[in-house]
Amino acid sequence: MNLKNKLYDCTKIDWDHLPFSNRDLRILLFPLIIEQLLTSLMGMADTMMISRIGPAAVSAVSLTDSINVLVIQVFSALATGGTIICGQYIGHKEKAKSNEAACQLLMTITLISLLLAFLCLFSRRSLLSLVFGKVDAEVLENAIIYFLFSAVSFPFIALFQAGSAFYRADGNSRFPMLISVIANVMNIAGNALFIFVFDWGVAGAALATLLSRMFCAIILLFFLRIPRQTIVLTHYFMRPNFQLIWSILAIGIPSGIENGMFQFGKLAIQSSVSTLGTTAIAAQAITIVLESFSGIGGLAIGIGLMTVVSQCIGAGKKEEAKYYIVKLVAISEIVVTLTSFFIMAITGLITSLAGLEPESAKLCIDMVKFITVTKPFFWVLSFTTAYGMRAAGDVRFSMITSSLSMWLCRVAISVFLIRVMHFGPIAVWIGMASDWAIRSVAYTCRFLSGKWLQHKVIG
Repeated sequence: MNLKNKLYDCTKIDWDHLPFSNRDLRILLFPLIIEQLLTSLMGMADTMMISRIGPAAVSAVSLTDSINVLVIQVFSALATGGTIICGQYIGHKEKAKSNEAACQLLMTITLISLLLAFLCLFSRRSLLSLVFGKVDAEVLENAIIYFLFSAVSFPFIALFQAGSAFYRADGNSRFPMLISVIANVMNIAGNALFIFVFDWGVAGAALATLLSRMFCAIILLFFLRIPRQTIVLTHYFMRPNFQLIWSILAIGIPSGIENGMFQFGKLAIQSSVSTLGTTAIAAQAITIVLESFSGIGGLAIGIGLMTVVSQCIGAGKKEEAKYYIVKLVAISEIVVTLTSFFIMAITGLITSLAGLEPESAKLCIDMVKFITVTKPFFWVLSFTTAYGMRAAGDVRFSMITSSLSMWLCRVAISVFLIRVMHFGPIAVWIGMASDWAIRSVAYTCRFLSGKWLQHKVIG
């Protein structure tokens, strides 16, 4: 009990009337975990299907997805701002305000996504050449084709991110999960048809992804017009409320900068990996998918934690917010540890199914072993805890901490070990583990200090 009182004040919590019961948490978290799990499985299957086209194809998709993830993270950050604002208004019992915030977010994210889509469409060749430098000509041409379809899909990604955020702010994670699952199945089916039947190569894989993203966005926006949930979008565009937009951006921009710096750092690392040749790039591509798979449970719990904490903060229940962060971090630790060891056990099978050459497969297996040893110690405290603190509006600390640790640890160490010490792709994961370790210490100290609670998000 003494340890618990150091983490949260047990005497100030109404244990008989907690905002989220264990059943409520299961209803919120299980669909998120299932969604992330199936999305990762589909992503793994997607990568394996593309790898059958050839090493140049999987390398091109891996390189292009480094940029795509950067763009997606921008939309995710804006959606995070909307989730937190809407969640706090819901916790404060202000339904009208939460609906207005949702409309303002939708309008803002649509305009930003259209601008990014046009910029990437008309500069994709120069952008890819600038980011990745000299790569194999076949890899570059495949990347240009894939990036064309990706850029067209940006507005649909943004709308899906926003729509999902509205449901999750109200604690409904089941419906976005169902839409995501259907879309992922569509994507895999489209890949099978366009790659293996029509023989469209990378273009077929990109088209399948575009169609599935369009489906997600259209379906979610349609159902958000039906008045059976807390947030209802009766119209998609309205007069801008700049004060409310700024409240969303005040959370979204730091989160976007954090995610952007994170992805720029990964691009810098990927640029170094691209100098190691197709064998290393292919091994790294599969390893990235496997590593993301081992963290999906923790990621899902972190996303759910934002809903829980934002509603607690909106209702003025700060000790309950602390309690839920501690509880869900502990659950996340168990989930991440189990999934990390499971991934290590099936890595050999995955590399075989993906058709990796023996040298690439060995590199991949070695990297996954290193990840399995280090990830359970540091990953949860460096990610899940931060989700809860962001939901209270503490986004600047997270932005500064993660940006510094990303560039001073992950990027600097990885690039040095690859370009100077010639470690090969394992250098990426050595740098990543150091980044996790630094952030886990910083976020734990921040949580214990209580300074993350000293923010006011809604009026």
